[in-house]
Amino acid sequence: MIELKNVERSYKTGHTETWVLRRIGLTIRAGEFVTIMGPSGAGKSSLLNVLALLDDGWLGEYWFDETPVHAFNRKQRADLARQRIGMVFQSYHLLDDLTVAENIDLPLSYKNLPAKERQGMVADILDRFQIVAKKDLFPSQLSGGQQQLVGIARAVVHAPPLLLADEPTGNLHSAQAREIMELFCELNRQGTTIVQVTHSDENARYGRRIVELRDGWLTRDENLHAQSTEAVRS
Repeated sequence: MIELKNVERSYKTGHTETWVLRRIGLTIRAGEFVTIMGPSGAGKSSLLNVLALLDDGWLGEYWFDETPVHAFNRKQRADLARQRIGMVFQSYHLLDDLTVAENIDLPLSYKNLPAKERQGMVADILDRFQIVAKKDLFPSQLSGGQQQLVGIARAVVHAPPLLLADEPTGNLHSAQAREIMELFCELNRQGTTIVQVTHSDENARYGRRIVELRDGWLTRDENLHAQSTEAVRS
């Protein structure tokens, strides 16, 4: 699904150039559940922003289903992101002046869909996430866990093949965090490719593969399923 070749990102402050991603080479296959880990400042969120097409300032090659994203202009990248990528933010990023249903409908508003079809898709996702009773509430009337559920519902309502999540349980207590991670596993079983950034070893165990960054370099790429299979065999 995704292939990065020699992807780099730097920021200039005066005469100083600081590199946050260095020569990243990474392949993510359709249907994988990948966790990006590393200490603060390692480049995790920078890499996720590149994958999400939220950042235009990187160098290198980015292939999405064999399409050369690096050759796209900003509008083409934005169109690709809206059609193929869902993004879950740690701080929810819900619009305060929209209801739950209106927030979830937002990604559908970018598509040429009849209003009745959009309403049906929102109703289905509200039912799936068991938040029908919250549909007319505003974000300020929800708990942190409920807001995160709405954020995930908004990210997946248009059935994107790729779901990206930046510290999706960082603001939640342990029971809410488990609920969110189990939901991710269910989405992954249904075919959604998931890439999450987390500091949590517990959250990482829900996935099948860990990619670790340090000082902008990719220093580890480990398949957890293969490791557990070898352990069983031995």
